[in-house]
Amino acid sequence: MSGNIGVEIRAVRADEVEAIGALARVIWQAAYLDMIGQGQIDYMLAQRYGAERMREELARPDIWWRQILVDGQRLGFYACQTGEKPGELKLDKLYVHPGHQRRGLGGRLLAHASELARGQGCHTLVLAVHKGNAPAIAAYKKHGFAIREPIYIDIGGGYVMDDYLMEKRLTAEARD
Repeated sequence: MSGNIGVEIRAVRADEVEAIGALARVIWQAAYLDMIGQGQIDYMLAQRYGAERMREELARPDIWWRQILVDGQRLGFYACQTGEKPGELKLDKLYVHPGHQRRGLGGRLLAHASELARGQGCHTLVLAVHKGNAPAIAAYKKHGFAIREPIYIDIGGGYVMDDYLMEKRLTAEARD
């Protein structure tokens, strides 16, 4: 892996789910406090990053959790699953530690997820992003995503997700 010394993207193991959950909390506090508030952050973290739920997802053949480590330090992760439409892979989570953003790690995770999607025979990668998350929307556009449609989902607990569904058509790029 010339040029990638010290950077590793690998599967999340069952014994690492608590560490992923802790990293998610750090990231969400920095990214979403002003957008959705502490109550919704706590609700969604409990809903999506509980150790039992994450272990269940790790055991499923249609969900993939990956993490990026730099010199052994866990700095980000993504999770994806087969999409609702044939040929689509849904990127459900993609996060990088706030102190390490804008260094290409998110782009590496996106490239990895795109390769995983191609390997599953998918031609499109989709994701949801909060409408107020301008930095993330700009980053996704930079990496070839376009807004497909607005989505508004009641997630329970009196909370909603007011997002854009974004998509990226995957080409049959050469695999290294």
